[in-house]
Amino acid sequence: MTSAPVTAATPPLLRRVNAGKLLGVLSTAGVMTGTGLIQATGLTRATVHAVCNDLIGMGWVIELDPGRDDTAVGRPSRRFEFNSRAGYVLGIDIGAGRTTVLVADLRGVTLARASRSLSAVKTPAERTALVTEAVVEALAVADVSDSQVLAAGVGVAAPVDRAGNILVDDEFWRRFDTDLGQRLTSLHGWPVLLENDANLAVLGEHWRGQGQGIDDLAVLLAGERFGSGLMDSGRLLHGSRGGAGEMLYLKLVEGVGDTHGIARIARDQATAILADPTIETSLRALAHPSAGTVGAVTAEQVFAAAAAGDEVALGILRSLAARTARVVATLGILVNPELVVIGGAVAEAAGQLLPDIEEQLSGYTSTPPRVAVSSLGDAIVSVGAVRHALNYVEQHALDLELTRSG
Repeated sequence: MTSAPVTAATPPLLRRVNAGKLLGVLSTAGVMTGTGLIQATGLTRATVHAVCNDLIGMGWVIELDPGRDDTAVGRPSRRFEFNSRAGYVLGIDIGAGRTTVLVADLRGVTLARASRSLSAVKTPAERTALVTEAVVEALAVADVSDSQVLAAGVGVAAPVDRAGNILVDDEFWRRFDTDLGQRLTSLHGWPVLLENDANLAVLGEHWRGQGQGIDDLAVLLAGERFGSGLMDSGRLLHGSRGGAGEMLYLKLVEGVGDTHGIARIARDQATAILADPTIETSLRALAHPSAGTVGAVTAEQVFAAAAAGDEVALGILRSLAARTARVVATLGILVNPELVVIGGAVAEAAGQLLPDIEEQLSGYTSTPPRVAVSSLGDAIVSVGAVRHALNYVEQHALDLELTRSG
C-alpha cells in the first residue's frame, strides 16, 4: 500500500511558524512579558516560553531582568526584548542612473546610506563595481562587516519573477546584468534578493510611507518612466512571470501613448517650447544651451517656475496632470486600489499636480482611488528593499547565524 503524502504540520515546521510569530511581534514592540506574547500570538504559555528559550539561545532575543513588583503575587514575569543588533540588512536601489545603499538593523532603523552615479556605466561589471563601492562605504559608516549582513534586498528597473529572476524578454531589460545577484553574493557572501523596483516601492510605502494601514495599494514610480507596484489585500502582486504592474500598455492608452514619466515629459515639453523664440517665459533664463542646441531645462526648474506663477510652466503642469490622471485612472479601473501613491525623485514636486489629477479622475472611473505623493522621496525603493530583506530574515530566522551582539 502506498503511503499518503504528509500534509500535517511537522514539529520543525510548527517551530518555525511559532518562532516567526514571536519574532514578528517582538521586532515591532519594545520589552514584552511572556503574558503579553501569549496575548499577542495566541500561543500557549508553554509554547511561548519554549520558543523564547530557543530564540534566546540563538541570539534573536534577549531576556531582561524580570524586576519585582511588591504588589504582585507569585514569581515575577519573564521579560523579553528583540535583539535588533544581532545582524543587519541592506536595501539597495539600482536605478538606471544611480544606486543607493541603506544599512539597517533588524528593526529597520537606517544606520548609514551611500550612493553612486551609474550614468557612465557601459558594462555589467562596471555597474557591479560601483554598487560594491557604495556598499563598502555604507558598511564602513555603519561599522558593520559583510559577515554581519544577513540579507540584501536589491531593486532593479526590470520585471522579476517570484523566484528573483530578472526577465529579459523586452529589449529594454537586456541592458541589465541578469547575474547581478550571483555577482554580489560571490563578492560579499550574503544572500541577494532581487525584486522589481516598483514592487519594492509599494512594500516601502506600505511599511513606512503614506500606505501604512492600507492593504489595497498602488505605487506609481513616475520619474523618467512610469512603473507601478501593486498590493491587493496586503499581498504583493507579481503575476505569472513578474509582469504585474508593468506599464507598456500605456502605449495603447489615448492621451498617454508611451511610458515616459513626469520628469521626462516636463523636460521635453519645456525644451520644445523654448525652441520657439517668440514665447516669453522665465524658463528661458534658466536654460543652459550646449553648442548648436536649444537650452535644456530640468523638471525641477519647470515645477519651480510654475510655483512662481510662470504661465508657460503652469501650462506644462496642467498637461502633466491630465496625462497622469489617465495613468492613475487605468490603475483604478484595472486593480481598484484604495490609494495610489506617486513616488520617486519627482514625488515632492508632483504634489502640485494633485488637485488637477483628483478633479479629472471622477470623469474616468466611478470608483476613483485617493491619490497622494510619497513622503519617502528618492529612498522609496531602498526602503522597500530593506523591508524585503527583513521579510526574508524573519522567514528564515532559525537558519541564520547571528552576530550575538547585545
